Amino acid sequence: MKARRQRKIIEIIHRQAVATQADLAEELRKAGFEVTQATVSRDVKDIGLLKASDGQTVRYLPPGEQLSPAAEERMVRLFRDYVWEVNANESLVVVKTLPGAAQGVASALDYARWPEILGTVAGDDTIFIAVESRQEVGRVRERLAGLLGG
Repeated sequence: MKARRQRKIIEIIHRQAVATQADLAEELRKAGFEVTQATVSRDVKDIGLLKASDGQTVRYLPPGEQLSPAAEERMVRLFRDYVWEVNANESLVVVKTLPGAAQGVASALDYARWPEILGTVAGDDTIFIAVESRQEVGRVRERLAGLLGG
């Protein structure tokens, strides 16, 4: 049932712009699913949906969909508002955020789909970034530090 419902969610957001979990729950009910807001919230998280704006509407993006320039701007805003340090060693990039902000920043990084970033692991205020190769670590660190602005 869960897999079928999650496939339906992907179908719905491909077909139309859905801005809120309440709207998504309503569309699922129209399709014959009995859902609560809590169920929809878990599904959104499990699927890895990201909210983005195209400049006019806010909507959920399916996993793997290219980010719009507005979504890239969101990532930059998150970095400038919540990140205070970017560091690296030989194999990892470490990003320090304000308390409670790491998961949101890591999610934005994951959805940016930078080819040199394999993935992120976020705690409360720290993100570990796995980079494709040791040669890329410094470049990724510099690129992320550049998001912090002046």
